[in-house]
Amino acid sequence: MKAVWYEGFGPAQDVLEAGEMTRPEPGPGEVLVRVRATGINPSDVKLRGGARPGAVMAYPKVIPHSDGAGEVEATGEGAEAWLGKRVWISNAGWQRAHGTAAEYVALPQGLVAELPEGTGFEEGACLGIPALTAWYATRGLREGQKVLVTGGAGAVGRYACQMARLCGAEVVTTVSSAEKGAHAGAEWINYRTEDVAARVMEMTGGVDRIVDVDFAANQRTALEVIRPGGTIAGYASASVMSPELDWYGFMFKNVRLHMLIVYQLSAEERAEGQTQLNAWLKAGQLSHAVVDGGGLSDMAAAHERVERGDKLGTVVCRV
Repeated sequence: MKAVWYEGFGPAQDVLEAGEMTRPEPGPGEVLVRVRATGINPSDVKLRGGARPGAVMAYPKVIPHSDGAGEVEATGEGAEAWLGKRVWISNAGWQRAHGTAAEYVALPQGLVAELPEGTGFEEGACLGIPALTAWYATRGLREGQKVLVTGGAGAVGRYACQMARLCGAEVVTTVSSAEKGAHAGAEWINYRTEDVAARVMEMTGGVDRIVDVDFAANQRTALEVIRPGGTIAGYASASVMSPELDWYGFMFKNVRLHMLIVYQLSAEERAEGQTQLNAWLKAGQLSHAVVDGGGLSDMAAAHERVERGDKLGTVVCRV
C-alpha cells in the first residue's frame, strides 16, 4: 500500500517519506479501512516535530494522523458487521504506529463510526479529534445556558460553537479578526482590540461554561466571567504548558475545572460521542471547514500549512 511515514522527529520536509508499505491485516475485533481522506491536526504535526513534552519515538516507523474516513474492506473476528460500511475514524494514531496517512489502516472497531450518507469522506476526516473534543467540552449543556468559546475560528472552537447552539445554549466566541468571526459563525469579540471580560459581561451577564483553547492565557478573564458553579472545559494551554492556578479564585466561585483530552475517552464516552455526532450529521446540523491539502505526495507541504496557521479549517489530504 502507499503510505507516508517518519522514522525520526524533525521538520516535515526532512523526515516525512512516501512509499510502499505492507498492508496491515485486521486482528480480532478490528476493521481494515481503505482510507479515502486523512485529516491533519495540530497534535499530529507537533508529534512529528517532536514538540510534545518528553517525546520519544515509540516505534521505528510512524504513519501519522489520528483522523480519517473511508470504507471497511475487511474485518477480524467479532467485527464482521462493519464490512462494506463507510466510516469516519478517530484516535488511529494514539499509542499506535499506524495512523491514517496511508491507503489502509487496521484499528479497533470502537475507533470507527458509520459515516452517514450525505457526509463526504473529506468532511468525515475533519471529525475525529476536533468534533469529539468539541462534543466532550459541550456535553451536558442545557437550554438557555450561556457559553464562551475561546478561539472560535479554530477547528475545535468552530464545532463547539455549533454544538453549544444545538444544545440550546447562547454562544459568544473570541477571535482575532472579522474574517475569523465570520468563520466561527457566532457572536464574536476581537480579543486583540477589545476588553474580552467587559464585553462578555455586557453581552451575557456571565457564562455557565467556557470552552477554552488556552487556559493559561485566558485564566484571568475566565475568573471574571464564569458564573458561580460554572464549568471551564479546557483542552489546551499552549502559551504556558504548566500555568500557576488561582486556586482560591476558582474555589470561591465553586468552579469545575475539566481539563480534557479526547484520547482518554472511555469506550462508553466515545460511543456516546459518535452517536451524537452522527445524529447531528444525519440531520444536516453540522457544517465542516475542509482545507484542501492535496494527496499523499503533498503531505510535507500540508503539514507545513498546519504549522503556519494560515488556514481556516482542517487540512485534509486525499488518499
